[in-house]
Amino acid sequence: MSSIRIDDSELKNLLKQALVELFEEKRELLQDAVAEAIEDIGLLRAIKQGQEGPTVDKARVFESLERES
Repeated sequence: MSSIRIDDSELKNLLKQALVELFEEKRELLQDAVAEAIEDIGLLRAIKQGQEGPTVDKARVFESLERES
């Protein structure tokens, strides 16, 4: 079996080219990944804010939800 030698810079260029082609052909894949990452960051921030904020009585939460309905 023969082997192929590729130096680091050539391998890096080939990988870059392959990723560019992938994202050009599957643009929605990248968009979905970025959108999901942004949603995760927002959820994490909301959780942290909730942990740092004051607690609220359960009955008060349900009253507020019922008024919104």
